[in-house]
Amino acid sequence: MKAFLTLIRWQNLLIVILTMILMRYMVIEPVLSKVGVILQQGTGAEIPMTLQFSLFNFILLVAATVFITAGGYVINDYFDIRTDLINKGKVIVGTRIERRQAMMLHNIFNLAGVALGFYISWRSGYFMMGIMFLIVSGLLYFYSASYKRQFLIGNVIIAILTALVPLIVGFYEWPALYQFYSVNAIRMPEIDFIFYWIGGFALFAFMTTLTREIIKDIEDYEGDIAYGRNTVPVIAGIITSKYISAGLIVITIAMLYLVWYLFLFDNYTLIYISAFIVMPLLFVIITIFRSTDRKQMHSASRMMKIVMLSGILYSVVVKALLSWNLV
Repeated sequence: MKAFLTLIRWQNLLIVILTMILMRYMVIEPVLSKVGVILQQGTGAEIPMTLQFSLFNFILLVAATVFITAGGYVINDYFDIRTDLINKGKVIVGTRIERRQAMMLHNIFNLAGVALGFYISWRSGYFMMGIMFLIVSGLLYFYSASYKRQFLIGNVIIAILTALVPLIVGFYEWPALYQFYSVNAIRMPEIDFIFYWIGGFALFAFMTTLTREIIKDIEDYEGDIAYGRNTVPVIAGIITSKYISAGLIVITIAMLYLVWYLFLFDNYTLIYISAFIVMPLLFVIITIFRSTDRKQMHSASRMMKIVMLSGILYSVVVKALLSWNLV
């Protein structure tokens, strides 16, 4: 069981679940509550908008996302046996879990995830949205089999798919809101604004994931060059890759403060992003330039993961800001 949980990266799956729950209840729900509508069958008084995508459907959506993500982790380890032996000195697939079993797990996870995705889309009235799950499943397979060996392509794909996790909550909430309020409200309110909020989280997820992927490639340089992978450090060199990582971090920090200045401008957000996001990011920059071995680069990679979690948890601050009318 321990090998299985390690194979599917259970900690990362918990973060996926947490991200989707926080996007729904800490961002979308409080944002919607700030928009008033008058229902045709109501008293004529304006009431706040509420979530319309059912809890049951949301649970299935989370399950579908988790299944496909788990399948992606399994197939990644399946194709990375040789490089992981060099980079990590140990593997799960081929030792504690047979290759045939790993492929079977991958197929089961993907079949379950895609099937659930189409089922949820059908229940939502947009059956073809299920194609998104099929595409993501295919991208994760080809990422492990080919794209991660190509210059920058694999990094960008993983960053996009990570950014899709918060966005997918909005993708399914939006049509549910439209279906309900376009029929039951006297006037259909503007609801595109929910994507401005979750879009900010998605952009942050993209930038930090892309940075972390390049840092991980620096960490795995020896195994990648041994097996001819065209990663950023292999093609551009380790020093250049460190500058690229640092540059992405600087851009991320600049974007954080720009969004704060243009749209929020509250002290709570300023304190949070400075203490829990920007300071750790500066620590990452220092670490990657001081690093002389794989262990130090691994520390930078772990810190990026903490930064990503801090970014997700900012949604709790959003909930407080909106609930207490602080912005």
